[in-house]
Amino acid sequence: MIKIVLIDDDPISTFVTESLIARYIKKPCKIFKFERAKEALQKIYMINPNYLFLDLNMPEMNGWDFLESFSSDKSNAEIYILSSSVDKRDINKAYTYAHVKKYLSKPLISKYIHTIFE
Repeated sequence: MIKIVLIDDDPISTFVTESLIARYIKKPCKIFKFERAKEALQKIYMINPNYLFLDLNMPEMNGWDFLESFSSDKSNAEIYILSSSVDKRDINKAYTYAHVKKYLSKPLISKYIHTIFE
């Protein structure tokens, strides 16, 4: 079973992402949703996801803080930044983290889903 974690404080974005995954992924999967990065970080290693979609702009603990605290030694999750920011500085910064696979712009589209899950 594929385990996917969505970390985003925007319920509409989470709904769109979850809907696209359910529509296009034919393998059994379980989706774990978190509105707060801090809560996700506390549970992420227990979940041991295959894929993690992370928003950057969130209250309390943002996506950058999450990436700084995340230990790739404890998880092999492929991390995809899913952000509304198109600032080149954010995109370049995301790729300085070895465990970030790709920077994707919101909203998630089916083309990205096919690329990620092939």
